[in-house]
Amino acid sequence: MRGYYFITGAGLSRAGNVKDVRSALAAGVRIVQYRAKETSTRIMLAEALELQSLCQGAIFLVNDRVDVALAVDADGVHLGQEDMPYETARRLLGPGKIIGITVSTLKEALTAARLGADYLGVSPIFFTRTKPDAGTPTGLALLQEIRNFVSLPLAAIGGITHENAAEVIAAGADMICAIFQVVTHPDVCVAVGKFQKLFAGER
Repeated sequence: MRGYYFITGAGLSRAGNVKDVRSALAAGVRIVQYRAKETSTRIMLAEALELQSLCQGAIFLVNDRVDVALAVDADGVHLGQEDMPYETARRLLGPGKIIGITVSTLKEALTAARLGADYLGVSPIFFTRTKPDAGTPTGLALLQEIRNFVSLPLAAIGGITHENAAEVIAAGADMICAIFQVVTHPDVCVAVGKFQKLFAGER
């Protein structure tokens, strides 16, 4: 897992989740998380099924909803600290699915790694407009600390921009996500492409 980590931006997107994901995949994204907290289960299922069909060759994850992930045969789920416990999600999903966990402290990171998480989302790195309840920004120091103690892939999320992304990668992020800057951009493919170049050693 390395590169731009695409999370859909419900309520922010100019074009809608399906078009945004098409654009992100065209830019080389290989991991997509479907996040739609304010969407009804019926609509979420239909959209998740469509996105799953688009993500052939890419990892498709559903945020929070293990039931939706199972219903559309997603590659896995991403869980927050207040979501279904890892052990329950693993029992329902089975050993072959991916489970990522959001962490905002070293203790949470160590616990998630011990439980068996496949990757960690470290959030929020900086202040973010996308998720008002995200909590206090952790800054780069925590990301570096987690990197020193945990070997799992780390996805840095929250307040990341084209201007600060390089330092986030240098601090230990394997993946970065910038929901606001990407899904509000006139061309999602171009916005994602700028981040992808950072992983290729370009500027």
